[in-house]
Amino acid sequence: MRFAGTDRYYLNAELGEIVNIAIAMEKPLLLTGEAGTGKTQLAFEIARALGLKMEEARCKSTFKGEELCYVYDTVLRLNDSRFGSGDTGRDVNNIWDYLRFGPIGRAFLSEDRRVLLLDEIDKTDSDTQDNLLDVLEERSFVIREINHKVTALHPPIILITSNAKRELSDPFLRRCFCHYIPFPPPDEMVQIVRLHFPDIPEAFLETCLVSFYRLREQGFEKPPATAELLDWIGSMRKMGIRGPGAGREIPHIGTLLKRTQDILRHKGIRKPSSL
Repeated sequence: MRFAGTDRYYLNAELGEIVNIAIAMEKPLLLTGEAGTGKTQLAFEIARALGLKMEEARCKSTFKGEELCYVYDTVLRLNDSRFGSGDTGRDVNNIWDYLRFGPIGRAFLSEDRRVLLLDEIDKTDSDTQDNLLDVLEERSFVIREINHKVTALHPPIILITSNAKRELSDPFLRRCFCHYIPFPPPDEMVQIVRLHFPDIPEAFLETCLVSFYRLREQGFEKPPATAELLDWIGSMRKMGIRGPGAGREIPHIGTLLKRTQDILRHKGIRKPSSL
């Protein structure tokens, strides 16, 4: 299996190389970079291009490694033992009827190879990351309640993303291939935009990129990224606006800047004390 980009995802040579090495060697690929550079979208495009199904976990600070594999619903089983399971088809004597598999569990148990995305792993704590070490490396986990080992029938293609909000542990990093996605320079951004807007006029695109990169250089708390640029261009084309204009009068500025302080600063308005 080789991934060469899609009609919706621009893949430069360096990223393409590490993606295909990770696929061939069945290693998790950790993608870092600022928000909006296409880390999450890459997983979906790999799945689409290779004709594979996706399993996805949007990580939260409350996640524990085990629940990404499975959850044993003791409350439901206790309720069924007291009041009966009715016509649900559950058998209170069969623990498998009370196991709910998370994205890792579903990917491992699937009879076909899947793409497994662990999105924003940096939101989890170090204990969660440590709990996933052997699971991701050995592609197996144990259901403790019945001491049953689940081993992946077909090792999934594992992509992990991080926005570097929290440092990842060294043991976790050792088990991954890692790649930092830099922000696209103007020549690559032209190709990215043209994937989404193939008929965009050259002059329109050029003026948009000049305004966009000028905004990024102004030190905003959250500078606009690729996703914001595409939204901005799409909104202007939808409303029939022929160009972004000059100076501070940039149309639809809320599609580019998302923090109140950044918007007010761009407009030259002093931030109210109540905000």
